[in-house]
Amino acid sequence: MNNFKYSNSNKRYHTLDYYYKTRFNEKVFKVSLNAGFSCPNIDGTVGHGGCIYCSKSGSGEFAGNINDSLEKQFNEIKTMMHKKWPQAKYIGYFQARTNTYGPVKKLKELYETILKQQNVIGLNIATRPDAITDECLDYLEELNKKTYLTIELGLQTSNETTSKLINRCHSLNCFEEMVKKLREKKIDVVVHIINGLPYETKEDMLNTVKYLNHLDIQGIKIHMLSVIKDTPLEKMYQEEKFKLLTKEEYIDIVIEQLELLREEIVIHRITGDPKLDELIGPSWLTKKFCVLNDIDKEMVRRDTYQGVKSHD
Repeated sequence: MNNFKYSNSNKRYHTLDYYYKTRFNEKVFKVSLNAGFSCPNIDGTVGHGGCIYCSKSGSGEFAGNINDSLEKQFNEIKTMMHKKWPQAKYIGYFQARTNTYGPVKKLKELYETILKQQNVIGLNIATRPDAITDECLDYLEELNKKTYLTIELGLQTSNETTSKLINRCHSLNCFEEMVKKLREKKIDVVVHIINGLPYETKEDMLNTVKYLNHLDIQGIKIHMLSVIKDTPLEKMYQEEKFKLLTKEEYIDIVIEQLELLREEIVIHRITGDPKLDELIGPSWLTKKFCVLNDIDKEMVRRDTYQGVKSHD
């Protein structure tokens, strides 16, 4: 018997599917888009070369084709998803690279294009905390009043030494300030973290979650570090052979992270699914559903739930 209050399934953590169904009373899915943005960490504004793990598509592997218009991307992905869920509403997900990095006039044009599509109930916008200007913040506040808006911020780790190693090029302080500014405008914040970053210990990964648990965030995405072809991380991995987490280690860490997180924080993602032909390692990442099932089974075995240690 599952007694976790934010669940309508066997999950012992607060799933996105549960959150959407209770909030919107129907199935909602995200349509991933590539709007052709750059990144201040690529073009030299704050850094060059991007974060060391970032693929050529800027983490937009499953977003639409950058050569297609946003409407075409949206309709193609929507049609594909509809085969699985014929009755559903949509959230436009601006996924690849830094999706607030541009003049507000351009942002308006792109976001409004998607909001005009039928049955779109909101937007998820993935970005960096150092790429939201005050003018952009004001526009996001306005947008938040007329649609369901979520801003996704890449933190990856609370360890500043690792942050330098992965070339993140923004400080913890910058991240924290942006979370505060977004929350002052009542905008929901989802944070991305990565487990298994080079030379991080289990304690480092748990500390990242402890840190986030004390911030006013509404959701989290937990990824496992994947070493992707043609990235600085691949070169570093081939040269230094740093240790990648085993599936069992990853599951153990994720469960302990879930135990530490407040139960109302929505878990938007609990593992990644890199493209097989681009993946150097770890190979177990290609079996996403096995990882999800093993997390569920191990939580049952430990008889544990999200949030049981959130006051520690």
